[in-house]
Amino acid sequence: MDRILVVDDEKRMRHILQLILEKEGFIAEQAENGKVALAMLQEKQFDMVITDLKMPELDGLSLLEEAKKLDADMPVVVITAYGTIENAVEAMQKGAIDYITKPFEGEKIILTVKRCIQFSKLTGEIKVLKEELMRRFDFSGILAHSKEMLEILHQASLVAKAPDSTVLIQGESGTGKELLARAIHYNSVRSEHRFVAINCAAIPSELIESELFGYEKGAFTGAHKRKEGKFEQAHGGTLLLDEIGDLSLEAQAKVLRILEQKEFERLGGNESLKADVRVIGATNKDLDTLSEENAFRKDLLFRIKVFPLYIPPLKRRREDIIPLAEHFLGEFSQAMGKPHPGLTEPAKVFLRKQAWPGNVRELENSIERAVIHSPDGNIDVSHLTLPSFGEKETREVDVDYILPAEGIDLEELERSVVQQALEAADNNQSKAAQLLGLTRGKFRVLLKNIKKEGPDEE
Repeated sequence: MDRILVVDDEKRMRHILQLILEKEGFIAEQAENGKVALAMLQEKQFDMVITDLKMPELDGLSLLEEAKKLDADMPVVVITAYGTIENAVEAMQKGAIDYITKPFEGEKIILTVKRCIQFSKLTGEIKVLKEELMRRFDFSGILAHSKEMLEILHQASLVAKAPDSTVLIQGESGTGKELLARAIHYNSVRSEHRFVAINCAAIPSELIESELFGYEKGAFTGAHKRKEGKFEQAHGGTLLLDEIGDLSLEAQAKVLRILEQKEFERLGGNESLKADVRVIGATNKDLDTLSEENAFRKDLLFRIKVFPLYIPPLKRRREDIIPLAEHFLGEFSQAMGKPHPGLTEPAKVFLRKQAWPGNVRELENSIERAVIHSPDGNIDVSHLTLPSFGEKETREVDVDYILPAEGIDLEELERSVVQQALEAADNNQSKAAQLLGLTRGKFRVLLKNIKKEGPDEE
C-alpha cells in the first residue's frame, strides 16, 4: 500500500488531504512543516510527498531540495495558491513532479496522486531493468577464460570509451557477435540511448533501405504514413548492422554517406536528418575478399573497420567450453525447476572434445536439450548424445593436434587415451567408447589389442 507524506502548516488542510487520500486506500501521514517532514523522511519510507510551499522553519522549496538529496526519484507534488504560480514553476524546475492549486477538488487530488505514483513506479521499473541490462552486458559478466577472449574483451572495453568510433566484429555464426556489440554499447556513454540491431541478411534487398532510413508518407505504394528507420531510432545510441556483408551495393553507398556526413534522408523525403549514431558492423564473411571481388565497397570497409574485433570459434578456445556449459546449465535448470545441477566428469570430457560447428549457440542448445532430458538437472554423456528429433547426429572430434618434430609413440598414445577414457567413465566401457567416438564393439577390440601389446602381457 502506498504511503504518502502530507506537509502543510495549516492543520485543517492536512486533515482534509489525509481524509481524501485514506478514502482511496492510501496511507497518509502528516507533518506541520518542512523541518518535521524532513525528519520523517529520514526515518521512514514514503512513496510520495505532497507539500505546501509557504511554511515556517523550512519551506516547500527547501524541503523539495532536501527530499531529492535523500531520494532523487521521490515524487513530490507542491500545493500553491493562485498568487504563487511562479513559485510552483520554480518547484517544477527543481524536480517537483506536479503542482496543485488552491482551492482544489478531491477528485483532482486523487487523479494527480495516482498519476504521479504510477509514473514513479514505471520510473523505478525502468531503472531496475536498466541496471539489469548493465549487469548482463558488463564486460566482467561475459564468461571468458581463454586468453583470446580475455584479450577481445579488453579491446572491446577500450573502444567502448570511444563512443564515435565504428567497430567491425567478425566471427562464425553463433560466436556471440551481438552480445559483444551490446556490451560495447552498454559500457559507453551512449548507454543512455537505444541499442538497435538489424539483420541485413534477413530483409529483402528492396526493403532494406526503407528499414534503415525510414520513409515519408506516399514514398511508395503502401507507405500510408511516415516511418522512422533504424538510424533514426538509434539516434544518440548504437546501431548494429548484423551481417553487414549482405547489404546491397546501393545500400552500402548510403551507409557510407551517413558515416562520412552524419546525415541522411528518409525515402521520398528531402529533409536532411542528423545521425548521431555509433555504427557497429558484424559479419561471418571475409569482407576483405568480398571487397576484392567488388561485392563490398572498399571505401565502406575502410570506414567500418576503424576498430576490428575477431571472435574465434569455440573449438579454438576450449578453455571457455565448460564455464559456458555450466552457466547455461544453471540458467536452464533454474528455469525448469531442477535443483542441484552439475556436469559429470565424462560429460565435461565429452563437451571439450566436440567440434561445435555452431559455436556457443550450439553449446547452449545442447545443454538446454540435455536439461530437458535429465530428471534432476545433472548432466551425463547420455544426455548429451541424444540426437535431435528428425536430425542425424554428425558430431566430429576436432583435436587440433600438432605432431611434434621428434615424433610420437602411437601405441603408447593409444594406451594412454584409452586409460584416460576408462578413468573418466569410471571403467564403464560403453561410456568410455562414447568419449572416444567409438562403438562399444570397436572399443573392446582396441582395448584387447592394447592389453596384448602392453608390458603386463609380454
